Amino acid sequence: MRDPADWMLSEAIEALARAERLHRQMFQPPSATRRPAWEPPVDVLETEQEVLILIALPGVAPDQVETVIEDGTLVVAGRRVLPPQLRTAVIHRLELPQGRFERRIPLPPGRYDAVRRAAGDGCLVISLRKAV
Repeated sequence: MRDPADWMLSEAIEALARAERLHRQMFQPPSATRRPAWEPPVDVLETEQEVLILIALPGVAPDQVETVIEDGTLVVAGRRVLPPQLRTAVIHRLELPQGRFERRIPLPPGRYDAVRRAAGDGCLVISLRKAV
């Protein structure tokens, strides 16, 4: 049996994460050049040698994602679409967002001289090696 305190904490953390995502989506200044998009959740980790960005993008191949660094911000964009065999399926629940996504991730100050992209466990993993 689950400890009620653990259950309450996990529910609270999930609610805060949902609220943060909604806040980011609703309170962004409108831009004539930006198309509507959903934002995948990210983790940003820094070691002595690199910055690692993990982006939750299940079902999206790394070569289908555009990445560019603009003014100290990593911009990640692409499209998540249903696999062709599921387009005629009866959908009982559809929680993973579909369509165009874009996420702007502020980077820690510094210079980066190598960028690697890989997929792992449903995430796109971007590694930015710090310039010496």
